[in-house]
Amino acid sequence: MPAATRIEITPNCSLSPRGARWFFASACVASLSIALPLSLMGYWPILPFAGLELGLLWWALRDSMARRHHIQVITITEQDIEIEDCFPPRHDRVVFPRHWAQVRIRGGGSPLQPTRLTVESHGRRHEIGSFLNEQERRGLAQRLKQLIGRFEESPPLSPGGPV
Repeated sequence: MPAATRIEITPNCSLSPRGARWFFASACVASLSIALPLSLMGYWPILPFAGLELGLLWWALRDSMARRHHIQVITITEQDIEIEDCFPPRHDRVVFPRHWAQVRIRGGGSPLQPTRLTVESHGRRHEIGSFLNEQERRGLAQRLKQLIGRFEESPPLSPGGPV
């Protein structure tokens, strides 16, 4: 059995489901405590806008909470690099030959346009760690470059367990 290095990355989701419910409930109380009295005073157009605001907040919170189930697993063996991208219900698996693979950081240059970390080989590319911040992405790129090597170079994997 060849030695393998396994790297698991997940987004940092510090808000728990219970905390999200409390946050949404407090936002509803704050918004409606202003909108309802004003609508009773005759300013009824405020109420639909408050409902729209709360609907958008609910949608954004639901989307944010769903991201906590996203996980990427990178397994590097002597021959291959396997990237599993699990974002339920979707599950993608991409395999690259290690000897021909390259780790690249693309784009960026401004906070509004973050860099993209990709593994590339034979005209295919797969993005890794889109949910990481810039410092974490660059650290992961350095680690992957050490493990994968440059184009047409495959350094030996260090013996040991998962990383």
